[in-house]
Amino acid sequence: MIAQYVRLYADSAGESHFEDIQVELSTVELVPPAPPLNLSSFLTAEQMAFLGAPAGWASDWHTSAARNMFVVISGEWEIQASDGSIRRFAPNDVLLVEDTVGKGHRSDVVSNQDSLALLVQLGD
Repeated sequence: MIAQYVRLYADSAGESHFEDIQVELSTVELVPPAPPLNLSSFLTAEQMAFLGAPAGWASDWHTSAARNMFVVISGEWEIQASDGSIRRFAPNDVLLVEDTVGKGHRSDVVSNQDSLALLVQLGD
């Protein structure tokens, strides 16, 4: 089984880019006696929060305050990397935001409804 997410990162020149990531899940006995489950390797998380933004919310260029795993629960986001590429993120989409330096990115809630996301701050 494969899990997929998008990574937003800054290169050595400070330009932000998107990268599609695929993670292989291995079958493990995670909670015996329950049947085996498929699991990726763990990432270290420091804290988590729910993030809400109203429909039409928009931000200009900014870097991320920390490495964050951003999981859209409702609404739809449009994110623009500094290299000019634009991606849309809808419910169930996952974005690893790692552009903590450089030019950053722009973010907009493009849905007609408010957005709710799960924000998990990751360790370095």
